[in-house]
Amino acid sequence: MAIRTLQYFTDNTFVSSATDKYYPVFNPSTGEQIAQMPRCTSAEIAQVIDNAHRAYQSWSRVPVLKRVQVLYKVRELLIEHMDELTQLCATEHGKNWEESKGDILKAKEGTELACNMPSLLQGESLMDASKGYDTVLYRESMGVFAGIAPFNFPAMIPMGWMAPVCIACGNTVVLKVAGATPMTSLRIAELYREAGLPDGVLNIVSCDRNDTQELISNPKIVGITFVGSTTVGKYVYETAAKHGKRVQCLCEAKNHALVLDDAALDRTAAGIINAAYGCAGERCMALPVVVAQEGIADRLVDKLVALAKQIKVGPAYDKATGLGPVYSADHRAAVIRWIETAKQEGAKVVLDGTACKVKGFENGFYLGPTILDRVTPEMTVGQREIFGPVLCVKRVKTFEEGLAVMNANPFANGSVIYTQSGYYAREFVRNTDGGMVGVNVGIPVPVGVFSFTGHKQSFFGDLHCLGRDSFKFFTDSKTVTTHWFDEHEAKSTSVSTWDGTI
Repeated sequence: MAIRTLQYFTDNTFVSSATDKYYPVFNPSTGEQIAQMPRCTSAEIAQVIDNAHRAYQSWSRVPVLKRVQVLYKVRELLIEHMDELTQLCATEHGKNWEESKGDILKAKEGTELACNMPSLLQGESLMDASKGYDTVLYRESMGVFAGIAPFNFPAMIPMGWMAPVCIACGNTVVLKVAGATPMTSLRIAELYREAGLPDGVLNIVSCDRNDTQELISNPKIVGITFVGSTTVGKYVYETAAKHGKRVQCLCEAKNHALVLDDAALDRTAAGIINAAYGCAGERCMALPVVVAQEGIADRLVDKLVALAKQIKVGPAYDKATGLGPVYSADHRAAVIRWIETAKQEGAKVVLDGTACKVKGFENGFYLGPTILDRVTPEMTVGQREIFGPVLCVKRVKTFEEGLAVMNANPFANGSVIYTQSGYYAREFVRNTDGGMVGVNVGIPVPVGVFSFTGHKQSFFGDLHCLGRDSFKFFTDSKTVTTHWFDEHEAKSTSVSTWDGTI
C-alpha cells in the first residue's frame, strides 16, 4: 500500500512541508502504515501563527451572528459526511464504528454549542449602578489561541472542544494535532473551508516538542487549550502562564466506581464493562477501577469476567466489533508492561487479554479485555493511568472506606457510585473529589452545554472547556460605565473623588 504524505493546513490551503521528519500514521486494525504527517519546521510554525494573527484582525470584526452562520454550515456538513468521517476516524485511530461515530457526533455537539454564541456572548448591564451612572459588561475576542490535541479523539477534542467555540467568539486558532491521528481533523478542516470560513481563521499543524514550545511562548498567541498527560499539562500550564497567556490543561485520570452491596448487579456489571472497555480504554473518562464492597465483590467479578469474554474483538470499521485495537504497537506494548507490573505487584489476573489475536488481522494492535482483581492501594496499577482495556478491582468493607480509597487518588476527573440508596448516593456526590460524578452512570461526561469539570491533577486552569466556561475562556470581559451631564452638572467643576463608583 502506498503511504500518503499529508500536508498541514493554513490560510484555507493544504501546504507541503519542507521538513524531512514525519510522524507515521497507522491503521491499527491491520498494523499497516497508511500515511505520514509532517513535523512542521520552525519557520512554518511561525508563518502559520502570523497567518492566524493577520486573520484575527478582520475575523474579530465580523458580527457574531455572521460568524455562527459558518458554524451552522459546518454542522450540516458534519451530518452530511458522517459515515465518511466515521470511517476515517475508525481507520486511523482504532475505535469501533459506534465509538468513532460518537467521536464525530461530539464534534457536532461542540459546534452546536458554538452556534449558540450570540446568546452566550450577551453581556450584562445595570442602569443607575450609581445615581446617573450606567454600567455595561461586554465580552470581546482576544486573539490567536493554540490548541494542543491528543491522539485519542481526533474529531471531538480539536474540532469539538477547541476550534468551534474559539472561532465563534471571534478568535483565530492554530491547532497542533497528534501526528498519529491527524487525518480526521484535516478532513474536517476542509469542511470548514467549504462552509465559508475565511483564510487563516483555522490552521492545523503537527510538530515536535521544540516547535510546540513556540506555540506556548509566542507573543502572538494569547491562550492555550491543551489535552494530554499530566506531566506535559503541568509544564504547558506553568510555561504559558509565565508568558502571560490564558491556559486550560485537561490531563490524566484514574476514575473509580464504588459498587455498594445494594447495587443492581446485572445492570451495574454491564455499565462497568461499557465504561471500562469503550474506546479500548483510551479516554480520560474511561472507568479503569472498580471499588467493590466485600459482600458482592466475588459475584461482581464473576459477572464482569463473563461479560468481558463476550466482547467481540476485531477491526474498528467492522460494525460487529465491540472492542477495536489500541492506536499503536508501542502503546500496546506499554499496556502489556502494565499488566506484567500488576502480576509482579500481586494483583490477581482473572482475565488476561495480552495474547489476543484476530484472524485475518494478525498484525493489528489488539488487546483483549483484561481484569485485575484484589488490587490494593499501594499497587501502581490501581493509581496510575494505563489508558488501555484493563480493569482493576479493589475491595473494601464499607462505603466510608471506599470513598477514602477513591479520594486518595491524585486524579479526579470522574467518579461513580452504583447503589440503590439515595442516602449513600447523596453522601457520595457531596464528598467525592471527582469533578464529573455518576450515580449509576459509568461515564458521567455531561452534554456539551455543561462544562467538562475535572479536578486535582486532572486539570490545571480556572475555566474548563465546554459549557459556560468555554466562552468565558475564549473571551475577555470589558465593563463600560457611562454618565451623561444634565444642564446644571455640565457647568459644574465639582467632581467626586470616586466619580460615581460609590
